[in-house]
Amino acid sequence: MTNILLTLLTACKAPQTEPIPTPPPSWDCVITEEDPDFAKQIGCLDDFEKLAADPLDASIPGASSMKTVLDRADGNALYFQNSERYQIHWEFASEYLSGNGLPIVQQLSQFNSIEYYSPDRRFVLGAITFYEEPAVWAYELSPYDTATADMIELAYRAIAENTYFGGELQFHPTSGQIETVAAQLPSDIQVISTEELFAGITYQPLNIATSMGRLDFLTEEDLAVPPDFRSIVVLQTVPLDLTATAGIITEQFQTPLSHINVLSQNRGTPNMGLRGAWTNETLRALEGKWVELSVGPFEWTITEVTPEEAEAWWEANRPEPIDVTPMDTATTGLVDVQDVVDRVTYPDLREAIVAAVPTFGGKASHYGAMSTIGDNVPVPPGFVIPVYHYDKHMTDNGLWAIVDDMLADPQFRDDPAVRTARLADLRAAIAFAPLDTELEQAVIDEITSGPYVTTRFRFRSSTNAEDVSGFNGAGLYTSETGDPADPARPVRNAIRDTWASVWSDRAFAERSYYSIEHRNIGMALLCHRSFPEEDSNGVAITGNIFDTAGVEPAFYINVQEGDKPVVRPDPGDTTDQILYYYTQPGQPIVYLAHSNVIPSGETVLTNAQVNELGSTLQAIHQYFAPAYGNLGGFYAMDVEFKFDHQFDAQPTLYIKQARPYPDWSR
Repeated sequence: MTNILLTLLTACKAPQTEPIPTPPPSWDCVITEEDPDFAKQIGCLDDFEKLAADPLDASIPGASSMKTVLDRADGNALYFQNSERYQIHWEFASEYLSGNGLPIVQQLSQFNSIEYYSPDRRFVLGAITFYEEPAVWAYELSPYDTATADMIELAYRAIAENTYFGGELQFHPTSGQIETVAAQLPSDIQVISTEELFAGITYQPLNIATSMGRLDFLTEEDLAVPPDFRSIVVLQTVPLDLTATAGIITEQFQTPLSHINVLSQNRGTPNMGLRGAWTNETLRALEGKWVELSVGPFEWTITEVTPEEAEAWWEANRPEPIDVTPMDTATTGLVDVQDVVDRVTYPDLREAIVAAVPTFGGKASHYGAMSTIGDNVPVPPGFVIPVYHYDKHMTDNGLWAIVDDMLADPQFRDDPAVRTARLADLRAAIAFAPLDTELEQAVIDEITSGPYVTTRFRFRSSTNAEDVSGFNGAGLYTSETGDPADPARPVRNAIRDTWASVWSDRAFAERSYYSIEHRNIGMALLCHRSFPEEDSNGVAITGNIFDTAGVEPAFYINVQEGDKPVVRPDPGDTTDQILYYYTQPGQPIVYLAHSNVIPSGETVLTNAQVNELGSTLQAIHQYFAPAYGNLGGFYAMDVEFKFDHQFDAQPTLYIKQARPYPDWSR
């Protein structure tokens, strides 16, 4: 861990609440080698740094971790392994603790099934993690480890006796299962929770990247005019969406699945949370200046640059233009979701989705594919209005001529205020232009006579420029509710208002950022029942976003009670954030944060609901793996879900969306 200079032109982090512990006089460094395989004692910080590595789980930033092995078959011999060289315990144990008078170490699968789960295990396997900002030394086990309190105490005391920081060592339970066991530890072993660790963190890296831009402090009112795409913006709160920018710093911590973070990942631009950012002296000193911002896993840096350097950087790093297949208007009728993806003509799933997108858009195409998985994935029945009808609406009402005139106007291109006004006028024209009466009647007939439990329907945006072309599109468009049985919610308004969002400020700016031809974009509408009686709603990733190497596979779940926002919680609200180790024995559930809108001590989902959701996420992950799992990098699906009880005595799980999650590991 390198020393960090808190100066204007170097790495900037909030000061630690406590200084890094220094060894007492009786301790001296004991490691003489520059790059040892292991040690039996840790006598100073330098010893620790020679053996430590970034933790596999980076859900709590600013940490270094060193794996430990206690060998109960050899008089409780203790080893601190080089965790850069030996990333898993088995690699070290099989090389150094197998044979030569010791029992033979099993093959990896057998080793894992015994040494993490068996009461008769030979080893107690753990790690020492130093959390830099709260200055905490923590002994930890893997979340799925079933070690007893006696095993934990044995290893803890051995580590405390053989490390210079032993007097400050705390035990950090990494799952609810281990929290239960930790309650049985002797009172002199201090236990620290994940929430207590998070309380000491002031820096939250969301997307690891570097860029250059002008540093601008913006209020929510300022965002009414979209910032320049070369701005690095400092915000007090987390906006639901944000047009393309060079970087984002928010004073309020974000959830990893917030729209602005997904968009940052898609763009490859830096995104971070920093407590006190709005008044941070280092940032304020650079306000309005051109800077280079780097967001790293453990630290961030910001330096002033010249306008010429920034311009040269932008020329060298301009995003590659995305070539979107123009909309296909050949299909004119309403299409059942199960008929959207043609697996007969295209047996390959990815080819089938790609072929469907120009007609039905990315959201509807993935929804249609998901609807065919089976009973294990509860997708509401529905239908799709193909892009043909959007194009017809634009043509019949002379709206394409407005678009062409707008795009050719130099003032529209160069003046953000003019652009915002012209886009608003276009949206109004789309929303108030007459809708084809035959389409309106066909939609009403389908809703009222189809296999649906309610006539209250959600009309969801689905363009041909999202989810498959390297362009995520999260949060760029709106969705509206219509109900033939409710005069206050006419179907025609829901259709037109959703179409109008093709030309939202955010969507236009994002497409411009990637040089996407606006005239090629069309919007289909995915139509299914709405959910007015939500017990809970959430977003899940079918992979561990804090471990993109796949060593600690888990599902990340962000969920909130009722219909309260998840990706952008209301000010002051927190959500349940979960790592669910579904494929591990015992299926541990780890809460990284808890919702504060429900009574203390309760959770939004029951364990049974988490398990039901987990089996569904696993089915989705496996189904889409042939399409996206072999493309290199981190693979996971981004899934939206709800538990709803409108027509059932017990809350019922519904899956609303699945799309490939941006490759965070890039």
